[in-house]
Amino acid sequence: MLFRRATPWLVLAGVLPLFLVSCAKRPAVIETAPAPTVSSTGAQTSLGPTTGVPSPRVTAATPGAGSPALASRGPVSAATQPPAPKEFTAIKDLKPIYFDFDKYDIRSGDAKILDENARWMKANPNYLVLVEGHCDERGTDEYNLALGERRAKATVSYLVSQGVAATRMTLISYGEERPVCREKNEECWAKNRRAHFLVKPR
Repeated sequence: MLFRRATPWLVLAGVLPLFLVSCAKRPAVIETAPAPTVSSTGAQTSLGPTTGVPSPRVTAATPGAGSPALASRGPVSAATQPPAPKEFTAIKDLKPIYFDFDKYDIRSGDAKILDENARWMKANPNYLVLVEGHCDERGTDEYNLALGERRAKATVSYLVSQGVAATRMTLISYGEERPVCREKNEECWAKNRRAHFLVKPR
């Protein structure tokens, strides 16, 4: 009789730990990031919430503007509207740089690549530059668009610190929409976390 009364408690004691373990495995919610403040050494601020829509945005490169590209903007006049991305082409002289997972700070090895890119840009002042921000496939569309923009902004900020005029540069984030590699492994994802450069004559 005592065993029969104790049985429901034994069953509950056996099921409760399984329920708690399954609850602990829920994925964490990823929030979109605000615009960073990037120093010439590539230091970044912490991530925080913002809002956005999953569509690429073209932004004039104005360091210190503080307004994220995913936020709503007023109409842009024809005089200040940046060139369309389709007007730009890739050249071998400007090398892409890459980022760690979920980061947008400039690594020391990539800073050397940006130094070379900056030298080319200063030696060829008759070219405008488009800086594209890209991500791997992990994360939501909104998060990756915001992160791609922060990567492009960090890149532009570094180039400005090296003497490249901000007025020559335009940035755009494609998030995860334009991968160069489609395999699902870290080696492939690392190739997609990048800032890519294109140019057009003035």
